[in-house]
Amino acid sequence: MSVVPYKDKGDPKKAQVAEMFDNISPKYDLLNHVLSLGIDITWRKKAVKMLAQDKPKLILDIATGTGDFAIEALALNPEKIIGVDISEGMLSEGRKKMKKKGLDHIIDLQLGDSEGLLFEDNKFDAVIVSFGVRNFENLEKGLADMYRVLKPGGKTVIVEFSKPRKFPMKQAYGFYSNYVLPQVGKVVSKDKSAYTYLPESVQAFPDGEDFLAVLKKVGFTSTVCKPLTFGISSIYVGVK
Repeated sequence: MSVVPYKDKGDPKKAQVAEMFDNISPKYDLLNHVLSLGIDITWRKKAVKMLAQDKPKLILDIATGTGDFAIEALALNPEKIIGVDISEGMLSEGRKKMKKKGLDHIIDLQLGDSEGLLFEDNKFDAVIVSFGVRNFENLEKGLADMYRVLKPGGKTVIVEFSKPRKFPMKQAYGFYSNYVLPQVGKVVSKDKSAYTYLPESVQAFPDGEDFLAVLKKVGFTSTVCKPLTFGISSIYVGVK
C-alpha cells in the first residue's frame, strides 16, 4: 500500500498529493528553506551543474511546484523551461514568483500529470525533478513517461531525499524528520498531515541503488547516484 498524506480519505495518492500541496502552497517556499536550513538551494545548484556540459535548450521540470528548480536551471542558459505540476495552488504561487522576477517569458508553468505528460516523444533536451518522484503514484510509469519525452542522448537529473545510513546522522535525521519537522510544519502550514507524510514518503522511497535499478528498468543508461550531505539527499542521473 502506498504512503498517502491523508490516511482517513479513500482518494488515490495522486489526488491526495495535489490536495496537500494546494493546502500548503502559500507557505511552501518559506517552510522548504527553513526546514532544510537552506541546504536545498545548494543541492539544486549541484544538480544543475551536472547538466552544464549538455547545454540543454529545452528543459522540462517535473513536479515544478513554485518553480525553484526551474529558476536554478536558468544558469544553463536554456531557450525555454516548461514546468508541470498537479497542484494548481503551487503553480499559482510559482506564476506570481515568475512575474515578479520577470521570468515568465522563459519559464512556463503548466498544470500537468508527470505520469501522463501531454508532450510528444523525443521533445526535451533535459528533464529535471527536485523532491517530486517520491510523490508519484506509480513511480515506474512516471519515470517511463519522462524517458519518452526526452530526446535520444538527453539526460534526466533528479534530486530526492534519501535515508542516511551511518551513525550519528541516521539517528539525528530520524529524530528531526519524525519529531521536529512535523511539529514545525503543522504550526506554519496548518496542515499536520503534510509534514507527517514527508518523512513517511522518504522511508517508503527506494533510494540509492534501488532507484537506479528502476531508472535502468525503464530504459535509462549511464545511471549515477551522488549522495549529498551525509546521505540526506541524492542526485540521480540517467541518459536516454
